[in-house]
Amino acid sequence: MDVLLAARTDQAPGASLLKWGWLSIGAAIITIALKFGAYLLTDSIGLLSDAVESLVNLVAAGSALFALWYSTRPVDRSHNYGHQKIEFFSAAVEGGLILVAAVTISWYSIQRLITPRPIESVSLGLFVALLATVINLLLARAMLRVAREHDSVVLHADGQHLMTDVWTTVGVVAALILASMTGWQWVDPIVGLAVAVNILRIGFGLLRSSFDGLMDRAVPVDEEQQIRMAIEQLLPSDVTYHALRTRRAGSHRIVDLHLLVPGTQHVRDAHQLSKRIESAIDEVFPGTETIVHIEPLEDPDAWVDSELIELEQTHPAFDLPDFLAIPGNGARGLDLRNPK
Repeated sequence: MDVLLAARTDQAPGASLLKWGWLSIGAAIITIALKFGAYLLTDSIGLLSDAVESLVNLVAAGSALFALWYSTRPVDRSHNYGHQKIEFFSAAVEGGLILVAAVTISWYSIQRLITPRPIESVSLGLFVALLATVINLLLARAMLRVAREHDSVVLHADGQHLMTDVWTTVGVVAALILASMTGWQWVDPIVGLAVAVNILRIGFGLLRSSFDGLMDRAVPVDEEQQIRMAIEQLLPSDVTYHALRTRRAGSHRIVDLHLLVPGTQHVRDAHQLSKRIESAIDEVFPGTETIVHIEPLEDPDAWVDSELIELEQTHPAFDLPDFLAIPGNGARGLDLRNPK
């Protein structure tokens, strides 16, 4: 019963993020109506591009809401590691949609450069566009703040997406003001192209981060160092570790390592040490799932059972015993690639 209660408690923070998905959908619907209204008033290609991006925002918000809901589902027989990785899929969808929006904006901007058209009802169009921007700005800043607090990949992607919309509208409004003051009709489509380039940059960034997550990229080096420090401060002089691996599953970090203890040590004592290590890592990064594999220190096979062995040997905490050696380093002992 305690385990079930703990599982439900762990899911609560993720479930509480669902409201932000609904808010994003509501904001997208309102801003779509405002921006298409502003376009109809002004016939500005910049505002049309902005409205098209808001349509993409609506689809992206729906994707984010589904990902937030699905990621909170508990483990089951089909998904033994949980459902958090869908956050990376959602971020990839948003990145792809941002690229589509950028291409669409570029196409319309080029068409308007070829065939210039005058801008109408600038004042009213600007007011409507700025109202939509204020809505997106307030929601985006709130979502990015909550994303940092909960380390949510989905909310971060959706917040970034909304911020691109904000900057798009700011650029479009500036172009409209300049065009109305100078009569330079070409400014409107040129700003549209500039906005498209910025959106492309953000879209590729989201796709890159999604790819890293789906490929189980290790956590940043500074985070790994904090994890190693948490482990090493607990290790007795006759205990060491290796094969430390890290990855992300949505907003959750996952750490696994091999703990090398004297073969004569009681299982109970080794288990207690591993529990202390898990707690120490959780204090540094709350919610981290840590998996500790206990092995006998004196067994050569315990040292060579991971492909990370040659990467980790340069770490200060990694100290090869006398009966092991890497070929070519001048030490005596076994070949780690072919132990006997």
